[in-house]
This record gives sequence, C-alpha cells and structure tokens, in this order.
Amino acid sequence: MMKKIYSILLLALVFQSCDNFDEDININPNLPSQASGTQLIANAELYLPGLSSSPRGEFFAQYLAETQYVGTSLYPQESTSFYSYYQGPLENLQTVLNNQENLSSTEGPVDNQVAVAKILRAYFYWNITDRWGDVPYKEALMGSENFTPVYDTQQSIYLDLFQELKEATSMMMAGKINNDIVYDGNMDNWRKLANTIRLFMALRLSEVDPDLAQTEFTEALSDGVILDNADNLVYNHLAEANNQNYWYGQVVNQNREWWALTEKLVSHMLPVGDPRLEVYGNPARANNNFVGLRYGEEEAIGTEEYSLLGSAIYAQDAPVYLVTAAQVYFAIAEAASRGWVGESAEENYNMAIEQSFLQWTGSSEGVDSFLSQPEVAFDANNAIESIANQRWVHLYMHGYEAWSEWRRTGFPTGFTTPNGAEIPLRLSYPDNESFNNSDNYEEAVNRQFNGEDLIYGRVWWDQ
Repeated sequence: MMKKIYSILLLALVFQSCDNFDEDININPNLPSQASGTQLIANAELYLPGLSSSPRGEFFAQYLAETQYVGTSLYPQESTSFYSYYQGPLENLQTVLNNQENLSSTEGPVDNQVAVAKILRAYFYWNITDRWGDVPYKEALMGSENFTPVYDTQQSIYLDLFQELKEATSMMMAGKINNDIVYDGNMDNWRKLANTIRLFMALRLSEVDPDLAQTEFTEALSDGVILDNADNLVYNHLAEANNQNYWYGQVVNQNREWWALTEKLVSHMLPVGDPRLEVYGNPARANNNFVGLRYGEEEAIGTEEYSLLGSAIYAQDAPVYLVTAAQVYFAIAEAASRGWVGESAEENYNMAIEQSFLQWTGSSEGVDSFLSQPEVAFDANNAIESIANQRWVHLYMHGYEAWSEWRRTGFPTGFTTPNGAEIPLRLSYPDNESFNNSDNYEEAVNRQFNGEDLIYGRVWWDQ
C-alpha cells in the first residue's frame, strides 16, 4: 500500500507543471495534472527524515566522530541554509492551507486535511526556529507578494505554534485522509502527535518561561499524548533507491565509512551492558570489540580500529525515529521532578528506558537488571541530570533534538572541545540572506546577537 502511495505521489509531482494547455487535449484522466491537497501533504512528509538524518546534527550531539576527512566535526564557523525547508515542505503545506476551499472531500474530510497540514507546518517551523532562532514566519511563503519577509521573534513563533496545534486538534472530525505515508490517515495518531509536539515545545521553555511551560505542558498532557511506540512519529524508508535511508546512500552506495561511534557514547553504554549499543554500532573490525573514537580526533583515526555505524542504522529501509513514547516518558519524569505534575518521576523514567529498549531492540528483556545498576538507576537528588543522560542515549541519530535538549539542560556534561571549540549554540543564517533580505536579516542579527551572526549566539529559550 505504501509503495502505491509513493508511486502516485511521484507521478503527481512530475505532472504538476504540465497543465498549461488551452484545452483538455492529451489529458489522461488516470494521471493528475495538479497535485491534490493530500499529495502535497505527502510530499511534505517526504522531508521528515531530513530533520534527523544529518552528520552535523550527530556532531552537535557528539554521537559520531569522523574517521577520515576530519573537518565538519571541528565546529567551523559556517552558514547553514534553511531555504530547502521553505521551498519544499513548508511551501507545499502553505499551499494546502491557502486553498482550503478547493480541497476535495473525496480524499478525506477537508478539515482533517487542513489539521494535518497545520501540524506538519508547526513541526517543521519548530525545528527551524530551534536551530536558527528568529526566522521568517508570518510574512514567509507569500511568493511574489513578498520576497523579503521580516524575521519573527522565536518567542512569538512559539506562541503562535501553540495556538496552531490547538486549532488543528479542535477541528478534527471522524474520517481518514488519503495518501498519508506516516499514519495512513489515522486522525487519532495525528491528534496525539500534535499534543506531543506541544508537550515538547513546552518543556523547551522550562528555563525562560517556566509558568507558560508548565501551563502548556499540563494542558497537552491532559489532551492525550504518545505513550506507546505504536503511535511514534516514524518515517519508514523502503528497500528501494527512490526512498532509502540517508545513511544507506552514504555508507553503501558511496562507500563512505566516515563515521564511528564516539568514545563518550561507547563509554557511557558499554560498562552498563546497554543492549542498544549493539544496534547503534558494529564492533570494531580490528578486534571485534566496541571501541569509541575520541570526538574531534584528527590523527589516530581509521575505519578498522573503531566501531562504525550499526548495520541496522544504515539499512536501506531503516526507519527514522522523530517523536517517540520514550521521549514523552522522559518529559513527564522531568515535569514531575519540577513539580509540574503529580506523577512519579522515577516510574516515568523507568518506563522511558523500557520504551527505548523496545524501540531500538524490539525487546524489553533485561531492562529491570539494567535499571538496577547504580550508574543507571534514577537519582532523585540529581533528577534532571539522570533524565537528561538517558534521554541523550535514547535520542541517538536524532542529533539535532539531542543538541537542543543539551542546550536547555546542560546535560550530559563532559563533551569534547576539539581544538578548543565549544559545541555551537545555533546555526548561522544562510549567506544569501545578507544580500537577498539584508534589512530584515540585519535587524534580526542585531536584535538577537549584537550584530554578529555566529554559531555561538543564544536563541531565545537558551538564556
């Protein structure tokens, strides 16, 4: 079924611009001449794994180190473009929202199509603003009407996204939508996802606006969130070239064994017998042991001596985990530790690790003995650190999310500073913005970072 949906989607995109004939000559009724609302939503979903599948994200969280051609992991000052998000998924989703009156109910209730578009749009914008800071938002995606949008403050974007997600869930009705390659049109899954995104966004504000954070967190939790791996936001790749995992293309197709597990990750997992390690990486070929590479190492590098990416991680059809039940339980544990909710922090912490085991290994076998170890057991006196350390282990291969959580909490500690370079605190804006949108770009840089568009400026919630 999923392959059929992908095929239809690709055909729709090919023919999207082929509707310029004066008459309906040569129109094949079996091939759409313009992408429908759900096809545009599906195309936006194709961009989801790119939010996670990135060497830079893995470097910022120090999950992976470079085995050769060491460069990007040394944290050079460089710009990073956000244009592909605006020109790809956000443009598709905005088209759906701008043309609600033209959406076809034959593809599912129109309100549900709009709700899903809102949720996805919010999720992409959340990722964008957390990486860059203030970004074009309300004046973005207006096409020829406005090529130079202002940069909205991250605070205002957060407030608007909270409302967007609430509006999305409030308008949902019975009935599935077509062409949904993530949840197969199941609106109950989309409702839980929207509330879970709100939950994570609320937690992100724990240090900058704890009152708002608590309010939004408890409301989202009450409205119903993801509590089982079956409801996770997962992008399932296919065992075919048109929709394969990013890392398969790198490791297998291009024969790039450029990444090994870091010394920090292996030293955190190996001594406690963490079974996820066998999924995360392969034993070093030189000695069949798990050996981590010191992050930022430039001389003692190689592909034989260290544990490279796990075979399951770069399989052609390997899934990408984006929003998961384990993250939710970690979040609830932290909220309980902060006094926001009356639940047990320890029980939710334990449940988070159990869900993580199930997600990564397919089994919860050994989780009780794992949790009984002093290095792993929940420490109520250092609750945030306990939670953050295990959340970091769980978020492997979703480096940007782990990096955001590190920026917020300061844990784990002990990351490497290659050549004295600290972990960046944001992404610098695209180079082109200083030319294409100079006034708004300069205003945003001056407002946030005292005129310097550097990777060590702090975003609003990281103060």
